[in-house]
Amino acid sequence: MTRKITLTDHEETLRQLLLDVSEYIGTQGDCIRPQLRFTGGWVRDKLLGVESKDIDISIDSMTGYRFGTLMKQYLDDPARRTQYGEDVVGRLAQIVANPEKSKHLETVTTKVLGLDIDLVNLRKETYDEDSRNPTMEFGSPEEDALRRDSTVNALFYNLETSEVEDLTKKGLEDMELKVIRTPLSPYQTFKDDPLRILRCIRFASKLGYNIESEAEKSMSDESIKNALRAKISRERVGIEIEKMLKGPRPRYALSLIDRLGLYDTVFTDPSQEGALVIDTTHWSKAYNELCTIERAETGGCPSPGALETIKNMLIMNDHELYLSWLLCAVTPWAQLENPVKQKKRSKKNLAMAAVVAREGLKTENKALNVIRDAAVHYTEIIASKDAYFEEASSVVVPMKRKQEALSREALGMAIRRWGGNWRSATLFAMLVEIMRVEESTGRQEIEEQYAGWLTHIKSLDLMNAYTFKPVVDGAQLILALNRPSGKWIVGALNIVMEWQLRNPGKTATEDAIGEVKMRWKELGLE
Repeated sequence: MTRKITLTDHEETLRQLLLDVSEYIGTQGDCIRPQLRFTGGWVRDKLLGVESKDIDISIDSMTGYRFGTLMKQYLDDPARRTQYGEDVVGRLAQIVANPEKSKHLETVTTKVLGLDIDLVNLRKETYDEDSRNPTMEFGSPEEDALRRDSTVNALFYNLETSEVEDLTKKGLEDMELKVIRTPLSPYQTFKDDPLRILRCIRFASKLGYNIESEAEKSMSDESIKNALRAKISRERVGIEIEKMLKGPRPRYALSLIDRLGLYDTVFTDPSQEGALVIDTTHWSKAYNELCTIERAETGGCPSPGALETIKNMLIMNDHELYLSWLLCAVTPWAQLENPVKQKKRSKKNLAMAAVVAREGLKTENKALNVIRDAAVHYTEIIASKDAYFEEASSVVVPMKRKQEALSREALGMAIRRWGGNWRSATLFAMLVEIMRVEESTGRQEIEEQYAGWLTHIKSLDLMNAYTFKPVVDGAQLILALNRPSGKWIVGALNIVMEWQLRNPGKTATEDAIGEVKMRWKELGLE
C-alpha cells in the first residue's frame, strides 16, 4: 500500500482552486486564512488506489457554510469564472445538526468542478455523562481525528503540503494490518455515538478488514446495544444497513451482526415495548447460502448447475441482489408465522419480517412490498415446489395436488396470485428452508428442487404469468353475457385467464366467452 497520494488532473484543479479561495479569504477584513484538508474516506480510498468523486473538506477557522459563501463570492469575478468555468460551484445545501439523533454536525454539500463536496469545520466533541448530546466546538486537526469512528477514516490530506497526515498515529498501520480500530477507547467511542458500531461493521465489510478485539467486545456490551436502540434514529440505522447490503461483502456484514449478538438490536421493531427476541441460531445457513448463490458463476460450488439456475432466474440485476440480501436479513422472523396486529389506522396485519423492515429499518415502500409479499406467499411457494417433486416421485399425494403441481393453469394462476415479486418470494422461501435443514445433503437437495421447479415454470413460459392480460375485458363480458356490472366480473376474468393458460397461443374472444358461459354457475349467477 502506498503512503503517497497522486491527484488526478481534476483533483489538482480542485486543490488549486481551494488554495486560491483560502488565500483570498485571508485578505478579507479580519478573516484568518483557513487551512484546508481532504479528510476521511477519500484519503483512505486514494491510498488503496480507489478513485472517489465524493470529497470531505475540513476547514480549521470557519464553518463550512461561511467558507462556501466566500468561495462563491471569490468566483463572482468574471476572470476567475473564465479560469475555472462558469458553473464551477453549485448551490450550497446546508444540512443542520440533529443532536437528538446523533447527527451532531452541521455540514454543507455542493458540487465543485463536478465533484461532490462536503464542507465542514474541524471540531471536537465534549460529552456530558448526563446528556446524550455532545458540545460541539472548533477543534484542532488532532482533536478532529480522534473523535472519528475508526483510525482508517481519520487520515487527512493537507492541501498546502500535499502530504498525508496520520494524527491518530495508527491509521496507516491499521490499513497495513487491515484492522478497524477506534482512535480512542472503543467503549467510550460507541457510548458517545452508537451509530459508530454500524459504521465500523460497514467499513470492515467494505474493506474486508477485521474489527479489533476490544472494539468487538464493546460492540457486544448490553449498555452499548441499549444506547444504539434508544439514541439513533431508525432511518440512520436503515441507511447503514442498506449500504452494507449494497456493498461488496454483505455476507461478512451480516455475519458480524450475528456473531456480535446485534441482531435483536438492529433487526427489531422499536415501536413495541418489550421487543421480541428471535432465535438466530441457524441464520448463518441463510446468509452463507445466498453468498454461495451470488458467487455461483465463479465455480467451485457443490452443485453449480442448480445454483447457477437459481441465480439466473431469481437474481437478474444488482437491485434484485440487494433485495435478496434484505430478505435474507429478515429470514429469522419467518419463524413467527402469525401476522402482527397493527394499529387501527392500518387495515392489514403484517408479518413480523415486514414490521421489522418498516419500523426497524424504515425501508422504502417498494422494498417493503417485496418483503411483505415474500412473508405472505413463501409457505405456498414451498408447498407448490414440494408438490411438484412429490408428483414426480413415487410418493403418494392427493390427485388434485398432483394436477396442480404440473398444471400450467394452476401454476400460472398461483404466480399471478403471488404477484410481480414472486421470484424474490421464492428466494426467501428457499433461504427459510435452508435454515431448517441440518445436513449439507439436505441443503443440496433443496437447491436441486428449486432449480428443477423453476426450470419447469420456465418450460411452461410462466415466468411472467403475473403480467398476462385476459383476451376479453369486463366491458366485453357484460355486453356478451347481457349482465349488469358486479362482483361476478372478477371471477369471470379469472375463468378467462385459466382458459388462456390451458390453451397457450389461443386468442379467440368467442372461445374465452364460451368458457365463461360453460362455467356460469361457478359465478353464482342464474
